[in-house]
Amino acid sequence: MSGTMMDFPLTLVAVLERVGKYFGKIEVVSRRPDRSLHRTTYAQVYRRARALAQALQHAGLGHGDRVATLCWNHAEHLEAYFAVPCAGGVLHTLNLRLSPGELSYIVRHAGDKFLIIDDVLFPIYEKMRGEVSFERVWVVPTISSTTPAGCENYEQLITTARGEFQYPALNENDPAAMCYTSGTTGPPKGVLYSHRSLVLHTLAIGMADTFDLRQRDVLLPVVPMFHANAWGLPFLAAMVGAKLVFPGPHYDPASLLELMAGEQVTFAAGVPTVWMGVLEALEKNPGRWKLAADLRLGIGGAAPPEALIRALDSLGLRTMHSWGMTELTPVGTAGTLKSYMLDWPDDEKYAVKRLQGLPLPFVEVRAVSEQGEVPWDGESVGELQVRGPFVAASYYNLPEAADRWTNDGWFRTGDVAAIDPEGYIKIADRTKDLIKSGGEWISSVDLESALMGHPAVKEAAVIAVAHPKWLERPLAVVVCKDGWTISAEDLRAFLGWKFAKWQIPDAVEFVEALPRTSVGKFKKSELRERYQNWKWK
Repeated sequence: MSGTMMDFPLTLVAVLERVGKYFGKIEVVSRRPDRSLHRTTYAQVYRRARALAQALQHAGLGHGDRVATLCWNHAEHLEAYFAVPCAGGVLHTLNLRLSPGELSYIVRHAGDKFLIIDDVLFPIYEKMRGEVSFERVWVVPTISSTTPAGCENYEQLITTARGEFQYPALNENDPAAMCYTSGTTGPPKGVLYSHRSLVLHTLAIGMADTFDLRQRDVLLPVVPMFHANAWGLPFLAAMVGAKLVFPGPHYDPASLLELMAGEQVTFAAGVPTVWMGVLEALEKNPGRWKLAADLRLGIGGAAPPEALIRALDSLGLRTMHSWGMTELTPVGTAGTLKSYMLDWPDDEKYAVKRLQGLPLPFVEVRAVSEQGEVPWDGESVGELQVRGPFVAASYYNLPEAADRWTNDGWFRTGDVAAIDPEGYIKIADRTKDLIKSGGEWISSVDLESALMGHPAVKEAAVIAVAHPKWLERPLAVVVCKDGWTISAEDLRAFLGWKFAKWQIPDAVEFVEALPRTSVGKFKKSELRERYQNWKWK
């Protein structure tokens, strides 16, 4: 016996049609490279997305063909987010911060057919042009109407649409988008999202205990649209009809705060380093920016220091910590307090808020050590493994990476985690970032969080350095705040309140800046290479 419900496919077509029918008057604002603001509406985005879908089909887009984008966050990129999958193709967002060699490999491995690229990013394409072969390249005119030789104008492409567009027959399990992970451990790996996974992820992140996005909200995705679906926020904003504000290429704290104040943003999402910069700007310029009274900040991509969460909260900026990976579409957890925790003392509440949170609905988690699944006691650690309807089951065309999945179908995240009795997850470290000293494990994440709680410290990263006696010892690499100085011994004494002596870094190296990955995280691989010949005194 079967249920009596309709067999209605979960596709992005329904999201696009919804925003076009019900939220056409809502604004979509994009900051251009020259800092001007381009204003449009969802009605225009809807019309242009459908026109783009039809134009791409006319240009030869077939079912499952990949369309690469090399774009900043703006309305035209939003059009492609919907047009390509709704035309039956696969949207492949390229990370513009990768090297030409990495991008060339990714384009070839994905088999990209077309490219949509911002005019200001055309120099990136020129560096890899001889290594890739797109059938056609369309250039989005963000600062100039001139189209480079051998390419076509994006606006003219849209004008080739012939009239009323008819969506192709789509199955909810058809591919819709793809993104490649970083290649820090082997070659970059492609994750191919289905319509179904994107729709279910959108519903999950929109819940009140996740991002709690409402139609009356104003959303600023600081997270890039060229990586991990911008946490799914463009799809969520369209589904609920929230106003979208895109920063374009301007990610410095002053530019973000100006945009947040000018458009009265109520929800913004970014990695911890973004909010560290914003916090520093607010502390240096109190009262300069009049932010929305109900502004909420989503933090993810790396573990934020507890001191950062406390400092933002003290300014009235409510924060929500989440964790995820490209393979999870990408959000997997959300750090919301349970009802009976709201009356807890502040220290106890912050001890929970700094954790990675509870799994989203339909995401199952476990931590597994060499001895098997570890108990949920908040102390025992193992590799975090996940499964669910928006968790990848394999990488695209990379069978040699099948060992990232267990025999019983769980995805091995590579994160070492503990799960407490309430179900909250604490990421102790990446497996490659754990420090094993004298047979004991040391969490670099815990040390970094504590160091950044010192008033003199702006940023800190802790890495393992080879040691003749203990195999590895932690080395702290620290950036001080402007106008502050502190000694290594003072920092070690500060850590002594929270850590055993053997856990404390034996040395502290002070630097002007820490290297970052393409998505703003601390690039520990570069630090490990830089200090691989470190001589202990």
